[in-house]
Amino acid sequence: MARRLGWSDAILGGLADFERLDLDEPTRWALRLAEQVARGDGHLEAAFFADLRRHFDESQLVELLAVAGLFSYFNRFNNALEMQPTQPGER
Repeated sequence: MARRLGWSDAILGGLADFERLDLDEPTRWALRLAEQVARGDGHLEAAFFADLRRHFDESQLVELLAVAGLFSYFNRFNNALEMQPTQPGER
């Protein structure tokens, strides 16, 4: 999906260190939010949330948090069951 939206292999390969990538500010803040949700305790500092509000309206924040929270849940669930991702061509 990301490739269909114009993301290059270089960007996709560099997401682990996304702060160094040439990304627009809203994208950078969305990735920061995803990282906070995945690595944090569920609490967002007021200053961080204020920065997010400069780039996203309330409905966008709800959607971003829902997606980040859902995928964080999936990752934790899969990790607890020691599940491995399906490889291309596998069922």
